[in-house]
This record gives sequence, C-alpha cells and structure tokens, in this order.
Amino acid sequence: MLPVIASVPAGHVYVRHLDPPAGEPTAVRLADPRPRADVPDAQWWPPRMLEPGWVDAHADDFDLMHVHFGFDAVSPADLADLVACLRRHGKPLVLTVHDLRNPHQLDRALHDAQLDVLVPAADALLTLTRGAAAEVRARWEREATVVPHPHVVEEPRLSRPRRQRGPDDPFVVGVHAKSLRAGMDPLPVIEAVVDTLPLMPGARLRVDAHTDVMTPGFDRHEPALADRLRELERRGDVELHVHDYFTDDELWDYLEALDVSLLPYRFGTHSGWLEACHDLGTTVVAPDCGYYADQRPCLLYAVAGESAAAADGGAHPVAAGSLRDALLTAHRDRPQWRADPLERARERVAVARAHDEVYAAVLAAVAAGGVACTS
Repeated sequence: MLPVIASVPAGHVYVRHLDPPAGEPTAVRLADPRPRADVPDAQWWPPRMLEPGWVDAHADDFDLMHVHFGFDAVSPADLADLVACLRRHGKPLVLTVHDLRNPHQLDRALHDAQLDVLVPAADALLTLTRGAAAEVRARWEREATVVPHPHVVEEPRLSRPRRQRGPDDPFVVGVHAKSLRAGMDPLPVIEAVVDTLPLMPGARLRVDAHTDVMTPGFDRHEPALADRLRELERRGDVELHVHDYFTDDELWDYLEALDVSLLPYRFGTHSGWLEACHDLGTTVVAPDCGYYADQRPCLLYAVAGESAAAADGGAHPVAAGSLRDALLTAHRDRPQWRADPLERARERVAVARAHDEVYAAVLAAVAAGGVACTS
C-alpha cells in the first residue's frame, strides 16, 4: 500500500513533480483542503493542514506530514502546537528546507524562529543544495538529504527546440519586477544594467513589471520605481512591459525571448525561476547570496551582507562592478546551459525514489516503536 502524505501544499509545481514523470505514483498526496471562505481565489494558501484541528479531524487519513511551504504567517507557538498534535497521533513530520531566508519577509527573525521549531522537530529533513545542507548542519546540527529541484517546465515544451538567434538579433537582458517581494529590489540592478549597456554591442534591457506595481491606487504600487521606469523608458534606456501575471505559457515565451534573466534579489536561498530558465536555456545572472550557483549553472554578481542593506535603509547593496562583469561575460560567452530533457526525466525518477526512501525510513521507525517528531 502506498504511503499517504499530507503534503503542505500538494498543488505547488515543486510538489506535483515529486512523482515519477510516467507510470504509477509511488505515494498518495492528499489534495489541498479548501482555504477558509474569507480567502478568495486561493488554491492552497493559507494551508489548513497546518492547523492542529485539521490534524485531529484527519489523522486517520494520512501516514505522515511533509511540509514544504506555507507557514509564513504561522506563529512559532502555533507550529509547536502542530508538532505536539502530530506527536499525539503518532504521525511523523518531514520538512524540506526550501528557504533558509524567507524572500517575503524583510525581517528574518520570524522565519528563523519558525525554523527553530520545525527543523529540530522533523523526523527527516531534505533540502535542494549542498550549501543549504551545510547551513542546516551548522545552525541545528541536523543532516538534510540533498535532493535536486525537479524540472518546472512541462513536456512537450521542455523538449521543444529553442529558437536560434541570428547575428542581427539583439542581446536581451530581462529584469522582472513582478509584484515586489521583500527580497527584491530591482531598481539598483536596473540602473547598473543601463550603465553597462554601452559596453555590450547590440544589447538592450527589457523590464517587466506587474500592473499592481505600476498603477496608482493598487495596494502594491511602488511610485518611486514606477516613476523611474517611466523615465528610463522615455529616455530609451529600457523596453518597459506592464502587464498582469503571466500564464505558464506566457512566462515560458517571455523567458525564451531573453538571453539573460537577471535576478534582482537582495536575499534568498533557492529559486524556482532559475529552474525554469535552466529548463528553457536562458542564462541566469544571480546574486551571490543564497545557494543559486549550487542549484544550477549561473553567473553570479556580488551583493553585500544584510547588515549593509539594513544600514542603507533596506536598499539593494549590489556591487555594480561585479554585476557589470557578469553581464559582460554573458554577452561575450553566450553560455549554453539548457537542461537535457532526458536527464530531467531521469532526475525526476531519482527525486521520487529519494522521497520514497525518506518516507519508508520514517514510517519504519514509527512502526518499530519510534516516537514521531522528536527533537
């Protein structure tokens, strides 16, 4: 009988790709419970599986809980209650440490406190890179199994040949402002690219920004960013695209239209965006915070530590010279780092097998009389 996993969440693309790409699944993952009625248009957020009341009501429906995302707004005390509830029902806890620094929270204290509950309590830990595993070991003296991020782009798009650029095609650097996270500060990065463009013949900068960032009256409107982007557009320094969220197909089209996707992060750990670029063959220029270079091939630029960001009022502490050098390298060398679809398929089988082994080990420990969720 396949193990039944209360996966938090189940609907995220990462979690959906933990099963093998073909054939029968090797685990059953419960569907995400419907969020509360006061949360419109949400698929899995906030995840009700993190509520002890949900565990009490559904303890007979699953064998173990696997937490990935979604505990951003859950207090450490409530997470401790969840752990205690799982322990009462004899249900083990597996945690994948995706984020050692939450990209949605400017102050890291809450996420650190949440991890201080979940990491010691987990019966098994996974993470995506060796660098992240080393940090887990240093901070909590726990070992995390390193399992790579599965592909993001689906077949048949994953195998579709990328359009070959001609000698007269521009070299396109893209910065996507999206709906700004706390961990993003695109404007200093954009300014550095504008200064570098004259050194890259045939290059241009495409900046995409979501409607809510650019439009007065929206909750996420950023007037300083919007005004500066409009000014750079008038000067001809950027090609500005303002739009709502891309569909998946629109996002893949956008990424394939870029030679370089520049990540404007001031802190973070891992990146699904990087994985999508790897699937499609778009070169990524990423900050040297986090473990992006451990995750997939990319070019790095230097950012100062968080203390420097705080001293500067939270501004992006980008080292413009380092970013210039990374862009010039990308322009000169035109790296070809696209994922091999067959390798991605083999990798996904290995990812599924690794999860099966973790689940089997923790469930065997419970069956042998071990105590779930011990620190």
